[in-house]
Amino acid sequence: MPRAWPWFALAAGIVVADQVAKWLIQAWFVPGERLELTGFLNLVLVFNRGAAFSFLASAPGWQTPLLAGIALLAAAVVSVLLLRNPSRNLMNGGLALILGGALGNLIDRLRYGHVVDFLDFHAAGWHWPAFNVADAAITVGAGLLILESFLRKEPRA
Repeated sequence: MPRAWPWFALAAGIVVADQVAKWLIQAWFVPGERLELTGFLNLVLVFNRGAAFSFLASAPGWQTPLLAGIALLAAAVVSVLLLRNPSRNLMNGGLALILGGALGNLIDRLRYGHVVDFLDFHAAGWHWPAFNVADAAITVGAGLLILESFLRKEPRA
């Protein structure tokens, strides 16, 4: 555990940043309110009962415990990987970001029954689905894992 603690600290930092950002947005915005920041970025308060890209958002409610269970399982698996591979920095950075993002969104699901999203990127009339700090951390973390898989050289037998 001593060598893995920085990765768990990074995950905790993501959770804190995510929850603070969501708290601020909910304090300043009403659902659906939009504030244009740039020509490609708005802040907007929306709630997502589903998974990525609002998958299962229209389901009658059974998806919340299912998605919370998946997040708990993923957090457990990622935690074990962090503990078993404390010196693989790029991999562990990605895993820590994924862990922090999963826990940030899990907190929302358990507290509200939905995830709070607020970042709305758009260009030429096309809008990316709104997302949050936790989602961004998960995406960057997944990218780091993909990058690490290309850079890592396994010893040959």
